[in-house]
Amino acid sequence: MLAKIEQLLQEIEGLHAANAEELEALRIKYLSKKGAINELMADFRNVPADQKKEVGMKLNELKNKAQERISTLKEAFETQDNGAAEMDLTRTAYPIELGTRHPLSIVKNEIIDIFHRLGFSIADGPEIEDDWHVFSSMNFAEDHPARDMQDTFFVEANPEHVQGNVILRTHTSSVQSRVMESTQPPIRIICPGRVYRNEAISYRAHAFFHQVEALYIDKNVSFTDLKQVLLLFAKEMFGAETQIRLRPSYFPFTEPSAEMDISCNICGGKGCPFCKGTGWVEILGCGMVDPNVLEANGIDSKVYSGYALGMGIERITNLKYRVNDLRLFSENDTRFLKEFEAAN
Repeated sequence: MLAKIEQLLQEIEGLHAANAEELEALRIKYLSKKGAINELMADFRNVPADQKKEVGMKLNELKNKAQERISTLKEAFETQDNGAAEMDLTRTAYPIELGTRHPLSIVKNEIIDIFHRLGFSIADGPEIEDDWHVFSSMNFAEDHPARDMQDTFFVEANPEHVQGNVILRTHTSSVQSRVMESTQPPIRIICPGRVYRNEAISYRAHAFFHQVEALYIDKNVSFTDLKQVLLLFAKEMFGAETQIRLRPSYFPFTEPSAEMDISCNICGGKGCPFCKGTGWVEILGCGMVDPNVLEANGIDSKVYSGYALGMGIERITNLKYRVNDLRLFSENDTRFLKEFEAAN
């Protein structure tokens, strides 16, 4: 096989094409699925074990040189002077570098993977929503501050009937509502997506961000079930030594409600500037689904119970990668994005 590779290397070094059609024929000959290089790749499994390292390195060299030669020839054709009128000055410079996944996508996929292994499926819903699914079905009072324009973006306002408002969703709980009203338990879903709130943009807040919420409804679901899921999630996301702490809180859609902290993943819970010396960092809110929410969405609260939790993906990403400015996630600065290539 080494002899064949050397022969192809010599052929590739002398490649030339008179036009684009000849260049395409060369690409097919060497780089297509049925090309000469892929045939060698397919035969690689038959190489003796003691030769695999040497042959593998040669194969990679062959493939890289073939791609570089084809790209060079292609660039030569594309940059030929065909007249100023035919030149596209807006064309992206060649070669185009391959991109990587965004840090928020990396963390979102990690969260989804953890909950998928716990039996949760993904649910999705619209970002432009009605008041019922965002607020009313989630047990928000009609005079709740979240329903004010100072906190929520309105697409269409109806002062005489708040449930007729059309808004940008402020949380992905609206997806939970849509699933509950169309599905009877057991329900076990996660709802990842973008949400919007009318906030001043700064290094620690933005007018839009990303959430993942989870909902589990069935018979005899208890707070103990919620706590064990939270503990497993924290250990999977931040490391096996991570501990959690639940503090009483209030949300309109859960009762009882809690905020969850994790032991600081920088100092290990000993106390540092990042956790303000407490050893703990808040990451999400959770609680048992309020019976009013179940009844509003057509589920018998005397038969079923459930828990819900929600977290900001930017928050989790900050904890994992220590990003000090929330605005960096949406500024499309490739220098920032390149820092996460190793995390892909």
